[in-house]
Amino acid sequence: MIAALWIVGAYLVGGIPFGYIIGRMRGVDVRTVGSKNIGATNVFRTVGKKWGLLAFACDFLKGFLPTFAAARAVRCCGGLPAWLPMAVGVTCVVGHMLTPYMKFKGGKGVATAFGMLVALVPGLVGVAFLVFVAAFALSNYISLGSCLAAAFLAVGVWFPWLGARGVADLPQCILVTAIAVFVIWKHRANISRLLSGTENKIYIFGRGGKTAG
Repeated sequence: MIAALWIVGAYLVGGIPFGYIIGRMRGVDVRTVGSKNIGATNVFRTVGKKWGLLAFACDFLKGFLPTFAAARAVRCCGGLPAWLPMAVGVTCVVGHMLTPYMKFKGGKGVATAFGMLVALVPGLVGVAFLVFVAAFALSNYISLGSCLAAAFLAVGVWFPWLGARGVADLPQCILVTAIAVFVIWKHRANISRLLSGTENKIYIFGRGGKTAG
């Protein structure tokens, strides 16, 4: 019963559409502009850099905090199943992608999955983040960096020396791989635009605006 409450709570927290909320606070409905996605990348493009970073931080935390709290609860409290942190983390990501507050339409889950994975396998995610930063810095494509980092996670989780303690656990390996593959699948439209040369670039520094073609 307690585990079920954790999972329901995680879904409701994960479903909070921070990107949409931040956009509306700035007078922009992100569902109608740019990629029409409620995630941090579209906020960055259509509302502004600092607001996109804020949306990313909020989406990251709604994946990290529930998962981290569940992991602490399992260690400190008796009676909770060992699989609870993984279940809570996955539910947060599902909540972001299928938010109950917006007719089950949500974002791509990158920032929320990132937060969840930092709580579960921080060492491995640290290396994946470096992959993301390098790819983004060289290409200015957030989508490319996200897909390459996810691909690294899908493979790297099976090599314990790349990760943190416990990364060799089979259910966790399967979970991380499944999430990484799902994140890549959610980027299939971006991948198509990358291949056709029509994906928008994002410049953190310079170019003054929010996007560049």
